[in-house]
Amino acid sequence: MPKIAIIGGTGIYNPDTFELIEEVFPDTPYGKPSDKILVGRIAGVEVAFLHRHGTTTPYPPHKVPYKANMWALKELGCKYVISACAVGSLQEEYAVGDLVIVDQFVDFTKGRDYTYFDDRIVHIALPEPFCNYLNGVFEGVAKEMGIPYHMGGRYVCIEGPRFSTRAESYMFRQFADIIGMTVVPECQLAGELGMCYCSLATITDYDSWKDEVVDIDMVKRTMAECLDKVLKLLESGLPRIEECGCEECIGAAKGCGAL
Repeated sequence: MPKIAIIGGTGIYNPDTFELIEEVFPDTPYGKPSDKILVGRIAGVEVAFLHRHGTTTPYPPHKVPYKANMWALKELGCKYVISACAVGSLQEEYAVGDLVIVDQFVDFTKGRDYTYFDDRIVHIALPEPFCNYLNGVFEGVAKEMGIPYHMGGRYVCIEGPRFSTRAESYMFRQFADIIGMTVVPECQLAGELGMCYCSLATITDYDSWKDEVVDIDMVKRTMAECLDKVLKLLESGLPRIEECGCEECIGAAKGCGAL
């Protein structure tokens, strides 16, 4: 049973370095996950890989079956979730092509299914939503590899599928460093299930606060250019992951009775 889950796009799945063992497509109380879960090995480490947006059925960010995804990974035995994603920069010093190891999020989504606790009154504490241990592992690898990175970054999550208006982008700059569409509720659900969560975010654009128009082609093009270093980061970092035992990552689950 894999302890490590990787959630990302098609490019993150590299058949040249991923040794496939089996494919599973489990049922969950919340329906099917967004795609088959590929169980295999990267650099000798057993992992479960899931395409967040699907391959046969495309899921835009506001329609991703987040609850089914996280539940399925937990049922497979995963303890660590590593998310690879593309984001926009809200600050000049967070440059296009840089890696951001996220440490906080601000939720500006509007209509998502956020929690497993819809049938009882539960208040969940999640002051440190990202795993400090996993963040430290990948910071060490990024430093060794000479990858331009930021240790820590405040990620504002918006509903999508549209990008920000210029007025919104100016507002978000006041309290966040990067902007994306997928970390919520994925990170929160991981916390409810007692899984450690790490977001490796690649900056692909400057949102709309600069004098450029952001479109999906720009995001895909920049992500493709940065893909090799993300793959190498994973290949070098995965073998270093051991038992973290961090109470921060399971505190929410214990507090609400999930563990």
